[in-house]
Amino acid sequence: MENKKNIWIISQYTGSPYHGMNYRGYYLAREFVKKGHSVTIFTGSYSHLFINPPQIKESFTEENIDGINYIWVKTPRYKSSKSIKRVWSMLAFMFRLLFFKTSTKEKPDKIIISSLSLFPVLNAYIWSKIFKIEFIFEVRDIWPLTLIEVGGFSKYHPLTIVLGWFEKFGYKKAQYVVSLLPYAKSHMLKNGMNENKFQYIPNGVNLDEVENYTDISDDIKKLLPKDKFIVGYLGTIGIANALEYLIQSAKLLNYNNNIHFVLIGEGGELERLKKYTNDNLLNNITFIPPISKIEVQGMLKLFDICYIGWHNKSIYKYGISANKIFDYMYSAKPILHSINLENDIISNANCGVTIKAEDIQEIAKAILDLSSKSIETLDKMGQNGKAYVIKYHSYSSLATKYINLL
Repeated sequence: MENKKNIWIISQYTGSPYHGMNYRGYYLAREFVKKGHSVTIFTGSYSHLFINPPQIKESFTEENIDGINYIWVKTPRYKSSKSIKRVWSMLAFMFRLLFFKTSTKEKPDKIIISSLSLFPVLNAYIWSKIFKIEFIFEVRDIWPLTLIEVGGFSKYHPLTIVLGWFEKFGYKKAQYVVSLLPYAKSHMLKNGMNENKFQYIPNGVNLDEVENYTDISDDIKKLLPKDKFIVGYLGTIGIANALEYLIQSAKLLNYNNNIHFVLIGEGGELERLKKYTNDNLLNNITFIPPISKIEVQGMLKLFDICYIGWHNKSIYKYGISANKIFDYMYSAKPILHSINLENDIISNANCGVTIKAEDIQEIAKAILDLSSKSIETLDKMGQNGKAYVIKYHSYSSLATKYINLL
């Protein structure tokens, strides 16, 4: 291939279908490889979202996964996503990369650094100088603003100050800044980014994967209620997911024997939500452990509507790009979206209902309204979402946008 590129991706939390989340780097890299390019991903050996972490002993361990060259960088384990040990893991990843022998590898044509973590922006910059090339800074979430608004940190906390420096450094030094959030440009301009650098490339779906899903096991299927209108959530159960408002709306609807809530996944908020459910004697909620990626579409097809919600925070005015939204849309199920954002993807695709964030009365009312609609009406909403995500959010088309930058 005449225009073949050698692409390096630095992303501490990129996993694979064989190890666990996060999948964006893997999906983009696989599309790059299909288009004839070679890709090396530098990622950490441990993430709290990995189901099957790689077993490595050396500082750097190479593995070929579906044509992608993975370099696992040995990083410390940590118990909680909110622990100080996770910050240490991020720093360890950055410092270890400083000692990677770049001379042993073919020169890259371009480097992509993807958050979170922000610290490897420094590695990307150093390598770009060594190889006399440009690098691209991909921003998945706006840090440290997320830490301040969602995590409750002070803007004067040492960690937010340090992360703020790396954020601004990335905006200043990168050739392009790729944002997964459609309206993040204004924030980035305030923090030193040149206007011409902004590029919007959101998350999406891998069509090969979602088309070839596996039905869920009979053991999991037995956990689902029979003959109920199922409001489903599938994904991480963490602070950012604002699931306490869904659980509180379930309490309001506990009298309705037709509606049942199913939450699938794990995370730091799981035990707290389970305790609330038990303390309030709620019999309309079922918690199910995480399922494999290949089973996701099979599970979503058993829901009647899919739920996703956010906190009432100003940070969401920049938009969202949660992977689960695109999985939901492909499943052709209506989506109930609880967020304070006027032009959200659910409204644009006409594939569900958008309501205010943190409003349990509104959530309950919307669920009742959707449960009263005809099967044909719900199906039309769902099909709108599927058509939209195939047209605008396949990883093949997103990778093409990236290649155009490279």
